Amino acid sequence: MIRYLPFIAVVTGAVACAITAIWFAPVAWALIILLPLTALGVYDLWQPAHSIRRIYPLVGQLRWAIEEIRPQIHQYLVEGELDGRPFSRDQRSVVYQRAKNASDVKPFGTELDVYGDQYEWINHSIRTKPVSHEPFRVDIGGPQCTKPYSASILNISAMSFGSLGEKAIAALNLGAKRGNFAHDTGEGSISQYHRLHGGDLIWEIGSGYFGCRNTDGSFSPDKFRENACQDQVKMIEIKLSQGAKPGHGGVLPGGKVTAEIAEARGVPIGQTVVSPSSHSAFSTPLELVNFIAELRELSGGKPVGFKLCVGHRWEFLAIVKAMLETGTCPDFIVIDGKEGGTGAAPLEFTNRVGMPLRDGLIFVRNALVGAGLRDRIRIGASGKIINGYHMAAALALGADWCNSARGFMFALGCIQSLKCHTGECPTGITTQDPWRQHGLAVPDKAPRVHNFHRNTVEALAEFIAAAGLDHPTQLEPSHLCRRLGPNQWQTADNIYHFLKSGELLSDPASSIYAHDWKIAQATSFAPVATADPSAGDRPGE
Repeated sequence: MIRYLPFIAVVTGAVACAITAIWFAPVAWALIILLPLTALGVYDLWQPAHSIRRIYPLVGQLRWAIEEIRPQIHQYLVEGELDGRPFSRDQRSVVYQRAKNASDVKPFGTELDVYGDQYEWINHSIRTKPVSHEPFRVDIGGPQCTKPYSASILNISAMSFGSLGEKAIAALNLGAKRGNFAHDTGEGSISQYHRLHGGDLIWEIGSGYFGCRNTDGSFSPDKFRENACQDQVKMIEIKLSQGAKPGHGGVLPGGKVTAEIAEARGVPIGQTVVSPSSHSAFSTPLELVNFIAELRELSGGKPVGFKLCVGHRWEFLAIVKAMLETGTCPDFIVIDGKEGGTGAAPLEFTNRVGMPLRDGLIFVRNALVGAGLRDRIRIGASGKIINGYHMAAALALGADWCNSARGFMFALGCIQSLKCHTGECPTGITTQDPWRQHGLAVPDKAPRVHNFHRNTVEALAEFIAAAGLDHPTQLEPSHLCRRLGPNQWQTADNIYHFLKSGELLSDPASSIYAHDWKIAQATSFAPVATADPSAGDRPGE
């Protein structure tokens, strides 16, 4: 309630002045100031467009006043920033503009150091193509899938109900419904707010098996079938690891387990819930691919895949060997870069554990191509992807579609106050506090979610047309360029090594992954014992 004190003080002062003025007329002059402020505060509480003003009446006005007087520099999103740096307030401005359907053009050319190391660009063509206005869809579902899903090329990345409040979830899902794109539930399972508007869902299942767990925390096939067979659920995603904290479990304190969260997750109200760091339903690569087959059958043939932040290369190659041995493949794999965000990751994990998106994406692409499996499995990319360039770069390096979390959070009004883990989000997004959630008006924010998606995909379409292409599937590593020094630049196909189809099968000894492929085994995630004590993860890319 502290945030309402300035407004309460103004109202109290206005009432006091009005009463005092009956006996002492000069006091009435104070009403000239206090009454307009009172009216402005009441308007702030109920206007739908600005969450901060709804949560902080009167005081919230200072944010826009400060923006008007500050230096107007770096107003637009810095393109090509994939090196893990946080997005600045100015970088968010383009997301806000696209979410509000405002113009994002800028004068006087780029503000980037185009001669700096690591500067990147997409090569354009003299023979440009007309900009496509098709929605760009990706068919997901291999030969073992009987209910494939046509997904948008850009979707909402995993964010759970619990980490986000009910209104944020409802606004995201309504935006997804209007824009015909998918909304990943995160591992917190499917809440009533995911169901409220009927937007397409990707149901993420983590090690806690929320929404499909027995009382002891183990996987429940019956509860899984009940949720997975809902028409709204389009795909099933097994979370092996999360980009910001791979290899780390999670704890939801009992005080945060409300009745609604307990209902969604299938856990007791008020009881602390632990998400283990690894799954109990499988412990080997072969068991993982068999689990995928089981979920596909239980869901009635819907696409089933997994998400991971890449770690030991031999572990992923062991999964590939299990696919080859059993003939069972996931329908998709989502690569979560370690630069992805979360509200509750230890600092060391955030900064120093896990493989960044680009490295993980190229490795997984190579592994699937080298094993002759790429045509059967779609690849999604997630990790600080918020604009058309980020999408184009990921697609050029091997992704079929992209997921974005923070881009859609910015569309909801996130200002990166870095209070996600405290429950005191000033925009009502990452909180369960009903008073703070009052600030997020779903009817206003859902269209912004839709607008951001549409305008970002249109920005991608303009990239494609400028490169002389008709469709994002035509993007190749040769279209992506990077400056490597003051007098050198290269295309990505000359920077990274890309395997040829079947290379791991036909000539594994000469592959850059030869050692990791040799020690990978389908029966265990542990490497095969070798005489070489330095087994595994040798450089080569």
